[in-house]
Amino acid sequence: MEKELTVGTRIDHDKYGEGVVSKVNITNYEVIFVRAGKIEFSKSNKDYVVLNFNENGGESTAAAIDLESFEQVLIHFLDKYGVFQEVIPMGDKWTGGTLIMQPGNKDLKPKEIPMEAFFHKIVMLRDRLRVLEQNINSHPKLTDEDKVNMQQYITRIYGSLTTFNVLFDDKENYFVGTGGN
Repeated sequence: MEKELTVGTRIDHDKYGEGVVSKVNITNYEVIFVRAGKIEFSKSNKDYVVLNFNENGGESTAAAIDLESFEQVLIHFLDKYGVFQEVIPMGDKWTGGTLIMQPGNKDLKPKEIPMEAFFHKIVMLRDRLRVLEQNINSHPKLTDEDKVNMQQYITRIYGSLTTFNVLFDDKENYFVGTGGN
């Protein structure tokens, strides 16, 4: 009979990726996954590999893993996969501005979006592309050729987004396509 997972055990699930067991009940495991967040799945689900079994875990000894230690592990995983968004400054000339989209049909009203909201969407898009790159590059089942092909598509996407570089305060935050460094 296989050993039951315990609180604090690190696993790699086929569908959800790396995670840490946060709770064990009669029929399920609750796991905090780096990419998928908190997921509960049946103990009969064996689509995972144990990376680091916690011998001191379990509901009866859950105090062995204090909240601070769990938080440090979670922060490590979130940072490893680029989940944390860095603060990117928008160019001063755009602060307080509005993006106005005027439809070709004069009977329709224009759409106005605060520049800060639009800029935030652009930064989120860039951050998600970076996480996608990391996931592709670290994917265990993709061949090197597949990784290179997918990376080329992402580079072309960055190139398509260079128009938005005018919004950024610092050049180090710019989108760079195939023509960049």
